[in-house]
Amino acid sequence: MRWLVTGAGGMLGRDTVDELVRRGADVMGLDHKALDITQQDSVEGALTGHRPDLVVNCAAYTAVDDAETEEDRALRINGDGPRNLARACAAHGARLIHVSTDYVFAGDAHTPYPEDHATAPRTAYGRTKLAGERAVAAELPTSSAIVRTAWLYGVHGRSFVRTMIDLESRHDTLDVVDDQRGQPTWSADVAARLVDLGPHVGRGASGVFHATSCGEASWYELAREVFAGLGVDPDRVRPVGSGAFPRPAPRPAYSALAHGRWQELGLPPLRDWRSALHEALPLIRKESSS
Repeated sequence: MRWLVTGAGGMLGRDTVDELVRRGADVMGLDHKALDITQQDSVEGALTGHRPDLVVNCAAYTAVDDAETEEDRALRINGDGPRNLARACAAHGARLIHVSTDYVFAGDAHTPYPEDHATAPRTAYGRTKLAGERAVAAELPTSSAIVRTAWLYGVHGRSFVRTMIDLESRHDTLDVVDDQRGQPTWSADVAARLVDLGPHVGRGASGVFHATSCGEASWYELAREVFAGLGVDPDRVRPVGSGAFPRPAPRPAYSALAHGRWQELGLPPLRDWRSALHEALPLIRKESSS
């Protein structure tokens, strides 16, 4: 099977290409300079040239706050881009995995959101990502899968975990929000799950899946776990409310996702977030210091 990964310069895109290479797959990774998914001609050219059996779309506009004033630009990337990919996949007989986000939900639940829960985005970013989901579902209903993830951190690129590692060395104490809950998720685990899912797409598997780590935490609890993993005193992290850090885009108070659909494919949910974090921390620290 030939794979094409868009957004291959980003955190999840790089991990997905690396995972496919590790498994000996035939893969081409294209970053945003090599493939602008907002341009239909560019997308058509990529699929004609590489002739993939399956496309994994990791390309996205992810600046949540900037999207509040750049919604049109975000929509071109997060909404029009996936539509272009889905149309091209339909024309070329390829299948598509499209990566989405917890921001499509309202963020006011108290238990994990199942895959079929009603969407109600409260931010421009969430609206544009939902537009992408709907475009993929409309253009390629039986040969696509939408994989929502959240609270990603990884070896490559910026993330909350990397920020905590950096700030620990420069501050005696840190104030971290304790009234937002979610599922810290290592991008390498998501990449592995995308690759696991690939052979099933269009062959009995379609629709929405959730790929986040098991368990829940607040940002404060995650920061404490990072400090503990670094071998420093987690009590240096202090809890504060969201009001201490006002942002243009409101953050979900609760964004944990349920993982029920993996059972249909005989796959378990991703592992607990603490287990993943402690495996990832040495790799992130090594990359940060290089």
